[in-house]
Amino acid sequence: MNAEPATVPFAREDLEAFWMPFTANRHFKAKPRFLARSKGMHYWTPEGREILDGTAGLWCVNAGHGREEIADAVARQLRELDYAPPFQMGHPLAFELANELVKIAPRGLDHVFFTNSGSEAVDTALKIALAYHRVKGEAARTRLIGREKGYHGVGFGGISVGGMVNNRKFFGAMLPGVDHLPHTLDLQRNAFSRGLPAHGVEHADALERLVALHDASTIAAVIVEPVQGSVGVIPPPVGYLRRLRELCDRHGILLIFDEVITGFGRLGEPFAAQAFDVVPDMITCAKGLTNGCIPMGAVLVRKGIYDTFMTGPDAAIELFHGYTYSAHPTACAAGLATLDVYRREGLFERAKELAPWWEDVAHSKLKGLPHVVDVRNCGIIAGVEFAPVAGKPGARGFEVFLKCFERDVLVRASGDVIALSPPLIIEKPQVEKLFDTLAGAIRTLA
Repeated sequence: MNAEPATVPFAREDLEAFWMPFTANRHFKAKPRFLARSKGMHYWTPEGREILDGTAGLWCVNAGHGREEIADAVARQLRELDYAPPFQMGHPLAFELANELVKIAPRGLDHVFFTNSGSEAVDTALKIALAYHRVKGEAARTRLIGREKGYHGVGFGGISVGGMVNNRKFFGAMLPGVDHLPHTLDLQRNAFSRGLPAHGVEHADALERLVALHDASTIAAVIVEPVQGSVGVIPPPVGYLRRLRELCDRHGILLIFDEVITGFGRLGEPFAAQAFDVVPDMITCAKGLTNGCIPMGAVLVRKGIYDTFMTGPDAAIELFHGYTYSAHPTACAAGLATLDVYRREGLFERAKELAPWWEDVAHSKLKGLPHVVDVRNCGIIAGVEFAPVAGKPGARGFEVFLKCFERDVLVRASGDVIALSPPLIIEKPQVEKLFDTLAGAIRTLA
């Protein structure tokens, strides 16, 4: 273990220009933590420390770091076609990638709208939902339903339907006409559940109360993460997602799954929708789509939604929405190469096989440790929650994050929860090291 401060490749004053996202900037710039290169399951700091990646970067490097085949595909594409306008023009890779995504998507989600991030994918899905009802002649359906503790990116649409307090409270009024379902975290009944918790399906019925309050004729869509990730790994109760699907069908409401985190093998299937056998009307994805190499997101859309727009004069634009970098050629090249790695190496299947053992290790090594009030898991995701320090919420989580990094393991702190989501190439000895290091850091807590 090397607990010495990182060798900073910049003078202290040179760190000021970059306003870092979702970061305690003053703390970081006083004691920086730099990553200089990566390969496989590891990062390296500038001074050469090897860091085991327990978070797949930021839930995104599912195939592991430094994939030469992805880098080569991007380099070739930059030399051949660096940029192509996506408005009224096309390039072959955009259609090829869309077709490959449709092949692995849940049945019926057979159209793809490309974006540049998960945040953009969420805002795109919400706009499609609103426009779809308007085109159908149900323009009164403008209300959007999110969920408490939900994370749907940082656009105004995403933070409006999202339910993480700090993401909302600084930015004034959100989008009008938004309501929220209750979250499903229930430590009293479900703490230390292995996999999906047994209790909480009834929380889906809160949608009926919102329908009674607002009337179904005013509600456009419900958006949820199949597994809530950024707030600290909250798997859905048994039957919860299926119940939401039934209620949305009953009332003509679109159901959107935000799979920016759960997409591309994290639960042992291409998408969590397949793992839970529940097909939404739209899926938002990003992160693992390009293995984190090039920014890209997408919305997978049900055929009936797309077809509803395909009316009017042939030369008319059907949806007034898009981005300068939608389906960017280099992002498409990265996406195609990434999907090929997943398929060729069977990484989704590998994750499914590893998941039961991952669950056993997580619970056996973390349950019963000081201050631990819950251990949660689903697929190759785990979260450990701590009792907060009085008057200092999040302090224990951040302390464990720092102690793990000192011990050459990267984990993610979300308040007083440590979340783990390693690349799907992780080997069993590395899983042992990941949880042993985390457990050792927890044992040092006061």
